[in-house]
Amino acid sequence: ILGFSTPPGRLSMMAFVLNALTCALGLLYFIRRGKQCLDFTVTIHFFHLLACWIYNSHFPTTLTWWLVHIVCTALMAVIGEYLCMRIELKEIPLNSAPKSNV
Repeated sequence: ILGFSTPPGRLSMMAFVLNALTCALGLLYFIRRGKQCLDFTVTIHFFHLLACWIYNSHFPTTLTWWLVHIVCTALMAVIGEYLCMRIELKEIPLNSAPKSNV
Protein backbone atom coordinates (compact mmCIF):
# COMPACT_ATOMS: atom_id res chain seq x y z
CA ILE A 1 0.00 0.00 0.00
CA LEU A 2 3.01 2.29 0.45
CA GLY A 3 3.83 4.20 -2.70
CA PHE A 4 3.81 7.63 -4.27
CA SER A 5 1.48 6.67 -7.10
CA THR A 6 -1.75 6.31 -5.09
CA PRO A 7 -3.40 8.70 -2.62
CA PRO A 8 -3.69 6.00 0.11
CA GLY A 9 0.03 5.29 -0.30
CA ARG A 10 0.96 8.94 0.08
CA LEU A 11 -1.35 9.24 3.09
CA SER A 12 0.27 6.21 4.73
CA MET A 13 3.75 7.66 4.15
CA MET A 14 2.71 10.98 5.66
CA ALA A 15 1.27 9.12 8.65
CA PHE A 16 4.61 7.36 9.19
CA VAL A 17 6.49 10.67 9.02
CA LEU A 18 4.08 12.36 11.45
CA ASN A 19 4.43 9.36 13.75
CA ALA A 20 8.21 9.78 13.69
CA LEU A 21 7.83 13.44 14.66
CA THR A 22 5.49 12.69 17.55
CA CYS A 23 7.72 9.85 18.73
CA ALA A 24 10.65 12.29 18.75
CA LEU A 25 8.64 14.37 21.21
CA GLY A 26 8.04 11.18 23.19
CA LEU A 27 11.80 10.64 23.35
CA LEU A 28 12.14 14.13 24.78
CA TYR A 29 9.46 13.47 27.38
CA PHE A 30 10.41 9.92 28.44
CA ILE A 31 14.12 9.49 27.68
CA ARG A 32 15.59 12.99 28.13
CA ARG A 33 19.09 11.77 27.22
CA GLY A 34 20.58 12.53 23.81
CA LYS A 35 22.89 9.52 23.86
CA GLN A 36 20.00 7.08 24.33
CA CYS A 37 17.73 8.41 21.58
CA LEU A 38 19.23 6.28 18.81
CA ASP A 39 19.03 3.13 20.93
CA PHE A 40 15.37 3.63 21.78
CA THR A 41 14.51 4.61 18.20
CA VAL A 42 16.07 1.48 16.73
CA THR A 43 14.43 -0.67 19.41
CA ILE A 44 10.99 0.78 18.66
CA HIS A 45 11.38 0.23 14.92
CA PHE A 46 12.73 -3.29 15.47
CA PHE A 47 9.64 -4.18 17.51
CA HIS A 48 7.50 -2.68 14.73
CA LEU A 49 9.32 -4.88 12.20
CA LEU A 50 8.61 -7.96 14.33
CA ALA A 51 4.95 -6.98 14.70
CA CYS A 52 4.59 -6.50 10.94
CA TRP A 53 6.31 -9.83 10.32
CA ILE A 54 3.96 -11.67 12.70
CA TYR A 55 0.83 -9.87 11.48
CA ASN A 56 1.48 -10.43 7.76
CA SER A 57 3.02 -13.91 8.21
CA HIS A 58 5.95 -12.98 5.98
CA PHE A 59 9.00 -10.75 6.16
CA PRO A 60 8.55 -7.29 4.56
CA THR A 61 10.41 -7.26 1.25
CA THR A 62 9.13 -4.20 -0.59
CA LEU A 63 11.64 -1.44 -1.20
CA THR A 64 9.22 1.36 -0.35
CA TRP A 65 8.47 -0.18 3.05
CA TRP A 66 12.16 -0.28 3.90
CA LEU A 67 12.84 3.22 2.56
CA VAL A 68 9.97 4.73 4.53
CA HIS A 69 11.09 3.04 7.73
CA ILE A 70 14.76 3.97 7.28
CA VAL A 71 13.80 7.60 6.70
CA CYS A 72 11.44 7.60 9.68
CA THR A 73 14.06 5.98 11.92
CA ALA A 74 16.63 8.60 10.95
CA LEU A 75 14.13 11.43 11.32
CA MET A 76 12.99 10.27 14.76
CA ALA A 77 16.54 9.74 16.02
CA VAL A 78 17.91 13.06 14.75
CA ILE A 79 15.01 15.21 15.91
CA GLY A 80 14.75 13.39 19.25
CA GLU A 81 18.47 13.79 19.87
CA TYR A 82 18.33 17.46 18.89
CA LEU A 83 15.48 18.14 21.30
CA CYS A 84 17.14 16.21 24.12
CA MET A 85 20.46 17.98 23.58
CA ARG A 86 18.75 21.36 23.79
CA ILE A 87 17.38 20.42 27.22
CA GLU A 88 20.69 18.93 28.37
CA LEU A 89 22.70 21.99 27.35
CA LYS A 90 20.59 24.54 29.19
CA GLU A 91 22.51 26.61 31.67
CA ILE A 92 22.33 25.54 35.28
CA PRO A 93 21.51 28.62 37.36
CA LEU A 94 24.09 29.26 40.05
CA ASN A 95 22.95 31.81 42.57
CA SER A 96 25.69 32.97 44.88
CA ALA A 97 23.33 35.15 46.89
CA PRO A 98 22.39 33.85 50.34
CA LYS A 99 18.96 32.29 50.70
CA SER A 100 18.03 34.21 53.84
CA ASN A 101 18.96 37.47 55.44
CA VAL A 102 20.22 36.70 58.91
